[in-house]
Amino acid sequence: MQRSDDLRLRLCEKIAGEIALSENPGETIKKWRETFGITQSELSAYLNTSPSVISDYESGRRRSPGINMIRKIVEGLIEIDDARGGKTLKSYEDMLSGGFNFNVILDMREYDKPLHVSEFAELIDGDLITYYNRMINGHTIIDSLRAIIEMNAFDFYKLYGYNSERALMFTGVSSGRSPMVAVRVASLKPAAVVLHGITKNKVDRIAIKISEIEKIPLISSVIPIKELVDKLRRML
Repeated sequence: MQRSDDLRLRLCEKIAGEIALSENPGETIKKWRETFGITQSELSAYLNTSPSVISDYESGRRRSPGINMIRKIVEGLIEIDDARGGKTLKSYEDMLSGGFNFNVILDMREYDKPLHVSEFAELIDGDLITYYNRMINGHTIIDSLRAIIEMNAFDFYKLYGYNSERALMFTGVSSGRSPMVAVRVASLKPAAVVLHGITKNKVDRIAIKISEIEKIPLISSVIPIKELVDKLRRML
């Protein structure tokens, strides 16, 4: 119980600090609310306020919230997640316990129902470069440049969150070779890899070969990252 409480506190501190220090606190509140899969109405009900208050904060129509409101918002996110079984907290548990740099992860989510890889590719406007019959139970969107600079080998395993049968989505790639080499040498394998930012014909042949050896579906997508995240959050 003590470990769980400590992890909860660390996540609260992480979220509150990010909101307080953000140049656009409203956008940061929205990012975390959507990461938890919580609607404005659900959060406002917990806070005993109107959904328009949350909307005004997130859109910037209302001045940045003070520290007391930030604390209430963060507590609301955690409490609502707890009531649902703590799925988001569990997703971040390994990273929290190991001091992982959250800036590497742009979005992370577990799915209530698995998606077939072909459905997933269609959802993100992606091209299936190699196909294998896999089901996807979640995704992690990774800032590739930060990952290269800031992650060690042990950190790589933390990208899987609570479920390894997920899509690892690497943004800002130039050829896709480096992410696939990292996948190749790791013992834990994802259900699919998405190379974001390059077209199908630009993917490195070594990356494709690794996909074939490991039998991991490889997808390329050039959909803008914000649109990609919005699509996943709306549909899942």
